[in-house]
Amino acid sequence: MIKKVWNWFWRPASMAWGAIFVFGGIAGVVFLGGFTVALQQTNSLEFCISCHEMKDTVYEEYKKSVHYSNASGVRAICTDCHQPKAFGPKLIRKIKASNDIYHTILGSIDTPEKFEAKRFELATRVWESMRKTDSRECKECHAQEAMDFTKQGRRASKKMQEAFEIGEKTCIDCHQGIAHKLPVDPNA
Repeated sequence: MIKKVWNWFWRPASMAWGAIFVFGGIAGVVFLGGFTVALQQTNSLEFCISCHEMKDTVYEEYKKSVHYSNASGVRAICTDCHQPKAFGPKLIRKIKASNDIYHTILGSIDTPEKFEAKRFELATRVWESMRKTDSRECKECHAQEAMDFTKQGRRASKKMQEAFEIGEKTCIDCHQGIAHKLPVDPNA
């Protein structure tokens, strides 16, 4: 059996298919490795703030938030809050995020004034996405069963416990503006 496979492989027509198979496999491994490296690079804080629109606006707000500096020394970066950990949802989010790059190139949000004019729309889109996933990204770090309500302020503890009991709200319903300033509703 092994001899038949060996002889088949060394026939001229089979060698061509074998070469295609081997080179295809190598190309696949190289592509997958490159894709993985690119995916990891776009998960960095440096990548997220590489556009001046982000660096000059939301990054400055984030640096004043509890997600940037806190007593425990745990820091959440952009992708911790704005991107799922699971591969499938992460890939979908990356594709949707390319819209931000498109609008940067297009010039829709390339100045602080233009960004501020769209801030409410952008924030609303993020909030709706978080509601649809039941604040999945928040819950990847913050577990209800790990919360010590006795270490929270009296009002916060009461509100959190009520929200968990009722179950109709998700994190973003109460915690908008936790890392970025709240936008002004242009319709208000």
